[in-house]
Order: sequence, then C-alpha cells, then structure tokens
Amino acid sequence: MSGIMESVNQRTQMVGQNRLELLLFRLHGKQIYGINVFKVKEVLTCPALTVLPHSHPVIRGVAHIRGTASSIIDMSMAIGGPPIQDTKSAFVIIAEYNRKVTGFMVNSVERIINMKWSDILPPPKGAGKGSYLTAITKMDEHIVEIIDVEKILAEINPTSVEISDEQLSEGTLDPEDQRVVLISDDSAVARKQIQRTITQLGIKSILAKDGLDALNMLKEMASKGSIYEQLIMVISDIEMPEMDGYTFTTEVRAAPELKDLHILLHTSLSGVFNNAMVEKVGADNFIPKFDPNELANAVQMQLKDTDIIVQ
Repeated sequence: MSGIMESVNQRTQMVGQNRLELLLFRLHGKQIYGINVFKVKEVLTCPALTVLPHSHPVIRGVAHIRGTASSIIDMSMAIGGPPIQDTKSAFVIIAEYNRKVTGFMVNSVERIINMKWSDILPPPKGAGKGSYLTAITKMDEHIVEIIDVEKILAEINPTSVEISDEQLSEGTLDPEDQRVVLISDDSAVARKQIQRTITQLGIKSILAKDGLDALNMLKEMASKGSIYEQLIMVISDIEMPEMDGYTFTTEVRAAPELKDLHILLHTSLSGVFNNAMVEKVGADNFIPKFDPNELANAVQMQLKDTDIIVQ
C-alpha cells in the first residue's frame, strides 16, 4: 500500500484544476467504491483492534496508529452491508474529514484513477434519501460509487448545529431584509447542517446539489433582476460532481452579472493549499467543516459588511 500512497502529496495539486484522483476499493463482491485521494492520509493492512464496549455497532474497534488512537469504522456495515469477516486480510484507509482523522475498514484496495470532476455525476434520482452515495462515475465500463462519508460520520456521531448564545449576540439578519443565502454541497447531510445553522441567524436559504447546479441557479436569478438584491452570499463546498467549488468560483467571477458575489468556501478539505487556492480563484473566505460558531461568524461578518445586521 505504500506504493499506492507514496505520491499523494503531489496528487493533491490537481485540486483547483477541476480534476481529482480516486482511491478505489471493494467491500463485498464486484462493486467498486471510491474516495478522494486528497482526504487520504495513509492506507495500511488492518492493525490489531481493541473493541470498546457500548460503541456504535459499525465501529469495529480502536487501533493505535502512529501514536494516536483511531476509531476503525467498518465501511460495509456503515452503508448497510454485512460486516467484513476477515479483518486480518482487510485494509484500513486513514482519512481526514471535518477536522477529524478516522479509519475506514475495507476488504481490498485496488488502485488510484485520475478523473475530471465533469465525469463525476450525481447519484441516480432513484437512489432515494437512504442512499449513501454522493456521486458516481464510470471506469472500464464499471460503475464506481463514491460514498457520502459525511453522512456516515453524522449517523455515528451527530454534529451539533447549535450556535452559542455568545455567537448569536454578534447579530442576526435584519428581518426586513428578504435576501437569502445559496448553499451548494453534494452531501444532503452537509446542506442541512449549514441550513439549520444559518436559520438561527434569521436567514433563509436555497439549496444546490453541486457547483453546476448552483451556477445555473445564479444565472436564472440574475435573469430576473439584480442578483445582489436577491442574495446575501454563497456558501459552497469544494468537492462536488460535475463542477467543483474552485471552478464554480472562477465561473462566477467571470460572469459580469455575478462577479461581485461574496463566496465562502466551506469544505471538509483543509490545509495551506486550500488557502492559496481561495486567493487564486477569487473566493472571499475559506473555513473547514464543521463548526457552527465559526460558520455563523463568517456569515455575520458579511452581514456587518453589508450593514444588514441587527445586534
């Protein structure tokens, strides 16, 4: 596995070029799944696990990896499948989501493929709300399913969306202002988390499932009148099918009727690289998921800048 991951740091430079690389793996049978390499820190054979009493059923145990205790989630069980039986021959993908490092147990790890975000498509409409897919793509005539890891993590350890009283005291939207916030994220769980957070600030929202969907919404709104009289700001994920958040931001800045919109990139990706990309594509701010007070503060700063806040 060290051979697969030895150049991960170089591969992450594709972020911002509307490209990504997927680490492919299997759980049971022939179905292939994928995870963005950018979020993967390490792949290793499954270490010895210590089972913790009263833990969530999909957590197979805790492993000590490089001096840190990490929960190991059975990815198959997490999406409603049978448990992985032979843990000794299984692999663990160590990944970072929403500022936390977690291990995901899989049956086998295949390889890394290079894709365009435009080749990453939303799940079929018939997948339903219970689906754990955030996107799909095709490789060698096989469908690759990209799992909504944020949904899995939210089910295991639900994230609070409550804003503290102290943060709320910094102000809410003037109730006479009817403008809304556009939220763009391919994860339904993430969209709802953001929506429930900003609702506490007295702000209504409209939802887009990816960057292309958001761009089309903005252009439709702009065709009916000034976008700035309808919208306070955009909160956008970075990783999204069909059009990523960096490309979305670039497209907005290139459109005369949209170019001055305030764009906050809000993503489970993190690091210095993203801060550099924010400046490159012209986004106004970047914060990693998910801290309701930090998100609220970023929105309140925009309300103050536009003088539509009540304190």
